[in-house]
Amino acid sequence: MKLTIDVTSDVICPWCYVGKRRLEKALALAGRDDVRVRWHPFQLNPRMPKEGMSRRDYRTAKFGSWERSLALEAQVAAAARGEGLPFAFDKMERTPNTLDAHRLIWLADKEGVQDAVVEALFRAYFIDGRDIGDGPTLLDIVADAGLDRSRAAAFLSGDEGLSEIRAAEEQARRAGVQGVPFFIINNAVALSGAMDPSAFVDAFQQAGAGNPAVEKGSACEIGEGGKPSC
Repeated sequence: MKLTIDVTSDVICPWCYVGKRRLEKALALAGRDDVRVRWHPFQLNPRMPKEGMSRRDYRTAKFGSWERSLALEAQVAAAARGEGLPFAFDKMERTPNTLDAHRLIWLADKEGVQDAVVEALFRAYFIDGRDIGDGPTLLDIVADAGLDRSRAAAFLSGDEGLSEIRAAEEQARRAGVQGVPFFIINNAVALSGAMDPSAFVDAFQQAGAGNPAVEKGSACEIGEGGKPSC
């Protein structure tokens, strides 16, 4: 049976990139190529200014000290290295607003290059340390991933996709999504967090058998006051 995997995520969520790699490993382990993966938006910082803000200032305010932020980054960086992802938190200077990135992911779905665009955005932010909230930088990234640059620029200059992004985020929150990544397999089995590949393989089997379940792993969660945990 063909698998449809719906992933709710944010492109500045480190566990979402780790989860993407673990999902890909699971699909390879299970020998599954009859899969459609669809990416859905979830802004961890929906009130972030359009221009973003200093990452050091943002994380110091959120975690109480820069040292605490560095300690938490070291933990997730270790997990990322285990998946072959050399996170470079030291290169990051700004925490971006991700609305336009999500709009372009929505457009990429229409153009048939969604997964490539999602991968490019993750890599640009976590490995290359690029500001994915900056308009020209964002356009460079998605153009290299297969989106027509002129089409993407014209798209961002208007309002197309905005209502769909907001509706999708509201639907996720109504469904109880409080953290990302969040995976739904064949509308039957849900996994919250960056689960090990073996958990994904088990979930594929459960979904095929029609056994609903919810499993939880490491995620960026929304806590009190609407603050994300990472």
